Amino acid sequence: MGLIHLDAGVVIGFLDASDAHHESATRALTEAVGSGDRLAMAASAFAECLVGPWRRGRRAVDLVDELVVRLPIEIVALDADIARAAARIRATHASVRLPDALVIATAAHAPADRLLTTDRRWPTARRLGLTTTITTL
Repeated sequence: MGLIHLDAGVVIGFLDASDAHHESATRALTEAVGSGDRLAMAASAFAECLVGPWRRGRRAVDLVDELVVRLPIEIVALDADIARAAARIRATHASVRLPDALVIATAAHAPADRLLTTDRRWPTARRLGLTTTITTL
């Protein structure tokens, strides 16, 4: 039983059956819940998950909120320590955009056992100097 942080793409893929990551996201979340792992997500990633649903309407937003409650997924607020860590990651790894740095820093701050993402462009956990394992779906 561990702590798994989720990047937005995992939740987006899980919710959208036509998404390229739907099967792998569904499998990963099913395994995590079945293993008794705790799930968490940076508030910034949660916001990213809600953009598309807000475009479709309130019912779509409610579905995301229901998923967060049912699994459950803890939404982790941004604080000064996470902001500093994200800025360091962004400053030292030019390929990592600030939204991604916020997700990585939030997972590292916990510290999470794993960070699940669909983003293949992220550097490895070793290159980032993390003890949290980054798993790309």
